[in-house]
Amino acid sequence: MKKIEIHTLQDTNNLATKIALLLNGKGCICLAGDLGAGKTTFTKALGKAIGIEDVITSPTFTILKIYEGEPTLYHIDAYRLEGITQDLGFEEVFEDDGIVVVEWYAYIQDILPKEYLQIHIELDGDKRIFEIEGIGEKYQQLEGEL
Repeated sequence: MKKIEIHTLQDTNNLATKIALLLNGKGCICLAGDLGAGKTTFTKALGKAIGIEDVITSPTFTILKIYEGEPTLYHIDAYRLEGITQDLGFEEVFEDDGIVVVEWYAYIQDILPKEYLQIHIELDGDKRIFEIEGIGEKYQQLEGEL
């Protein structure tokens, strides 16, 4: 697990850009952290890094937002899905080309792909601590390159 201290919005942008370059247009990032920790802020920075021009907002009420681009960004907020067992169709999103970001991923743990980049964001005074762990070989290698 890699820990990275984030002190500014520019630090968040730099980290998101580096991860976007390492993903090279395809991958899954699973985010965790308290409300207000910076999950959506990170997703906005990632979207900007891959060329998404639309305004990225939290999909809390819609669950999934799709931002068309090269690559496409799929933004899932699973906060309201705790205990839901019906087929939500996310498997198709995970299999598609593009980058998938899942906030509150623990609520849909059973349908996540086998490999992903897990990021836990913790508030620590005026800074944030990003704890990054690669799940699976591809993402372990990516973690090592951060």
